[in-house]
Amino acid sequence: MKELVKFIAKSLVDDPDAVDVTEIEGERSIILELRVAPEDMGKVIGKQGKIAKAIRTITKATAAKEGKRVVVEILR
Repeated sequence: MKELVKFIAKSLVDDPDAVDVTEIEGERSIILELRVAPEDMGKVIGKQGKIAKAIRTITKATAAKEGKRVVVEILR
């Protein structure tokens, strides 16, 4: 899951080396914290949050197969 989010984010940004994903795993849930360079925040969020919503949808579909719940947080 972590690698999926990292791959998607690196494909979107200008500075792929600044992409960092931290995974916090609980019993039935996973929190993924995505950090990118400040100038790339808009590229990851997208207009009206459409790209961020798409990233969350993909990860939720993947997590559903594993019977888990996933939350993607985009942080500075």
